[in-house]
Formats: sequence, C-alpha cells, structure tokens
Amino acid sequence: MIVAVIDIGKTNAKVALVDLGHMVEVTLRRTANAPVRQAPYPHHDVEALWTFILNSLADLNRERRIDAISITTHGATGALVDHSGELALPVLDYEFDGPDQLAADYEAVRPPFAETGTPRLPIGLNLGAQFFWQQKRFPAEFARAAAMLMYPQYWALRLTGVAANEVTSLGCHTDLWNPWTSDYSSLVDRMGWRRLMAPVRPAKDRLGPILPALAAQTGLDPRTPVFCGLHDSNASLLPHLLSDAPPFCVVSTGTWVVTMAVGGKKVELDPARDTLVNVNALGDPVPSARFMGGREFSLLTEGQSQGWSEDDVAAVLMRKALLLPSMQQGSGPFPHRAAEWRNAERLSAGQRFAAISFYLALMTAACLDLIGGDGPTTVAGPFAQNRLFIRMLAAATGRPVVASETSTGTSIGAALLASRGATVMSKGERTEPPIDLSWRNYARAWQQAAKA
Repeated sequence: MIVAVIDIGKTNAKVALVDLGHMVEVTLRRTANAPVRQAPYPHHDVEALWTFILNSLADLNRERRIDAISITTHGATGALVDHSGELALPVLDYEFDGPDQLAADYEAVRPPFAETGTPRLPIGLNLGAQFFWQQKRFPAEFARAAAMLMYPQYWALRLTGVAANEVTSLGCHTDLWNPWTSDYSSLVDRMGWRRLMAPVRPAKDRLGPILPALAAQTGLDPRTPVFCGLHDSNASLLPHLLSDAPPFCVVSTGTWVVTMAVGGKKVELDPARDTLVNVNALGDPVPSARFMGGREFSLLTEGQSQGWSEDDVAAVLMRKALLLPSMQQGSGPFPHRAAEWRNAERLSAGQRFAAISFYLALMTAACLDLIGGDGPTTVAGPFAQNRLFIRMLAAATGRPVVASETSTGTSIGAALLASRGATVMSKGERTEPPIDLSWRNYARAWQQAAKA
C-alpha cells in the first residue's frame, strides 16, 4: 500500500509517499511554509499550502498510485470554520504575540497545570490563548464559527468534508484537554466552546473518501480513503509505541525538538521549564519537554559551513568551547537565560559547527532528564543525520542513541494510521556512549555552567 502523507511543519510543508509494505519513504515533495504578515494578524497561508498539497498529490499519483492519505501537522494551531467549512478567521500563526495582550485575562480562566499538563507559554503557544484572543478581539467573526478544529483535521475537512478532532493535537499544550479524564478541560466549558468542538475521532479513523471534485482534479481514485491524522511529534512516536519495549525515549526534531519518555523514571514535571504532558495516538499521557532546536540550528548556522573534522571535535572538547542556553528565549528548559559563548575565541568554522551540535545535544539531554527519560533514545527527523549531535547525546545521557533512517520522522508514523496492525521496528545506526571520557567531561562542564 502506498500512503500519501501530508506533513505541514512550521518551517516546511511536505507530501511524502510511504510504501507500507517495506516501511520506507519512496519520494517526497517539499515547499517553504512562511506566514502571511498581513491584517488582521499574521496567519498561515492555507491557500498556498492547499495548492501545494493538491499539485503534489496529482504529481505523485502519476509516479505511484496513491492508495490512502494521512495527515500530520505542527501543534499550537487550530481553525475556526463556519457552517460551509470556510474559515471564520484566518489560521493564526502561533509566533504572533497578540494573545499576550490579554495574558492577565486569560490567566484568570485557564486551567491549572495539574488538570491539563499544559504549562503557561508565551505568544500563541497555548492554543486556548489564541481562541480566547480571537473571541475577544473579533467577536462578530468568532460568532460565525460552527466548529473548532485542530490543524490536521482542518486539512482532513478540506479533503473529505467531514469535521473531526483528535487527541494528540488537543493534548499538545493547548489548555483544551484533560489527559487524565480523556475529555475537554474546564476552560472549554467555562468559555462555552464545547458546542463548537468537532467530534473526537481516533487518529486511525477513516473520515471518508476524498471529495469527488478533488479526485477529479488530482487523478486519485474517488474511493481513496483519508485518515483523521495526528500531531507531528506523536506521529514520530507511534511506530515505537507499536514495536519497542519500554523504557525508551523518542526525540522528534524539526523546528521544535520534542522529547518524549515512555516508561521512564517517575519525576514531577516542572511547567516553568517547558515540560508538559502530551497525549499519544493511543490516548495515553506521555511526559514531554521541548525547545526550538531546529530554529536555533538555522539561526546559528545560516551562511556558515557545516563541514568538520575529528581534529575540530578534539579541539572543542579539549578547550571546552561552550555555547550556553538559550538562543530562543521564552521556551525550553532554560527559558530565561540568554545565550553566551565561553572559551570560544577564534573558533574555526568546523569547531564552531561542532560546538553548535553539542549545544543542541545537551539541550536535548536536559529535556530528557526533566521528563525522567530512560532506556535507548531514538532521534527522528533532520538531527538524526548529525553525527556530532548523536554522539554527544549518547555521552550526556549515558544511554544508547538510535539515529532513525527516515528523512522525516513523522511520515512513517502518520502512514501507519492506514495500516491494519503493521508495526515497524526502529531502524537506524545505534551509537553507544563514547568510551573517551573527554565527551562526558565536556557534557558535565556544560551542564554545570548551564545550571549556574
């Protein structure tokens, strides 16, 4: 079976074909995903994305017959649609700071961390804060809304005409979901939103066939099923839930680096350090933490060489050239620290790249520690290709790290929604903690400096 996975990331949007028989991606289309910075507020260019999705489906279907469609997207995003399925308001970009203008009012109505596992986050990172701001600032438009949809299910609505919601996106630091009762939070009832919430469906539900007009436009079989879909980090986690024995950790890398611990040590999560409770595709709570690692990597390496040598690595380890947190403030395990370099005078390009890779690995290790991570760690997404990141993560955690072979960690998991009981074993190179103590000594020096 060939599954087309629509994968809307914060930085890039992709449509990948996954061969479920061999559990591999066979081809990929990609485009940049930039918000529209126009009135009434910065918002996602859903029409440009829609054109890309339909063109990609048509193009890819000519190469390999598409048997099913699955969907995965970034979190902190939802859509308000009217009775005809049209947007009542543009889909707000979560990096817009408008919701902060009503922060005090929102604090008065949002549920506590103990109820939702959602930390209070800045800008629009709590989806509940977005909806709250939209209702207060645009009451007439908000009143037109017939349904509140999570972002994967907005695309599913456009493909099938069926409105639904799903727990992995509802449970992703939204303030809208109680993972302990598997129901909407007190905020939803306090604001009178329950009537707007589309029915909750499992991620693996077939919402329906693709709409006839879209089948004609793309050349797809009119019977092509579309699955409900899920949040991207949980798509990365799903294959491991189905095949790996706990304890284990999964690190999903993209614009955000999201760490998830399954069967780990019992710890008390600290909402002030961007820990949270995600909800996996089976409906179970998962201790999680994250930081904006992909964004940081892009900023730190823009226009710079990414080449390096073992001599560069040895020099950085010996000098203990450290990049300390945080490049992106307001989130992550060190949300209020400003980044600084130490022992970093006259670093060569290769040495600088090594230090940046180590920084990202050590931030990831800090996240794993905060959520009680135990057992082997699988890294999915772009950072899986960074050998320096992988080696330092193994050194810092003292546990093996598996670099996933898939080019995008979300596509296999999203495609699995269309399977009938298929599982996929973790594939990738396994790296044990380095024997050379200079790696562990470097990690300890960074950890001590970060805590100071």
